[in-house]
Amino acid sequence: MKKQSGFTLIELVMVIVILGILAAVALPKFVNLGGSARTSVIEGVAGSMRAANAQIYALAATSGQMGATGSVTINGVVVNTAYGFAASLTDLTNAMTLQPASDFTITAGPPAAVEMANASVPASCEATYAASTGAGLDPTYGLTDSNC
Repeated sequence: MKKQSGFTLIELVMVIVILGILAAVALPKFVNLGGSARTSVIEGVAGSMRAANAQIYALAATSGQMGATGSVTINGVVVNTAYGFAASLTDLTNAMTLQPASDFTITAGPPAAVEMANASVPASCEATYAASTGAGLDPTYGLTDSNC
C-alpha cells in the first residue's frame, strides 16, 4: 500500500476556524489606531503649548516685558504678552507654528482651544489655554482627549 501525505479537509477547516477566531479577537485592538494617534498628537500639542510659553516667558523676563501688556519677538513672530506669558491662544500658536495647520482648529472659547479638526468630536479632542490674569499667576492649560 502506498502511504499518502497531505492535509485532510477537516484539518484545513479547523485551521481556517482558528484563524477566524484569532482575527475576531485581534481586530478590535487595531481598529482604533487613528483615535490613539489623534490622542497622542493633542497631548503633544498640550506639551508644546507649555514649552513655547516657557520660552516666551524667559524672553519676556529678559526683555523687561513682565507687565500686564507687552510683546516679544520669537522666531520672527511678534507675540503679545500678559504678565510675561502669551496674551492669547492665537499669540501662543503663532509662536508654535502648528503643522499641518489643516489638522487643527483654534476656537475662541472660553477657554480658547486647539482642536483636532479630523477627530470624531473635535470639542472632545482639544488642548485649552487661558492666559495669566495677574503678576505671579501662571496661565491655565487643559486637555480633553475623551473622543479623539
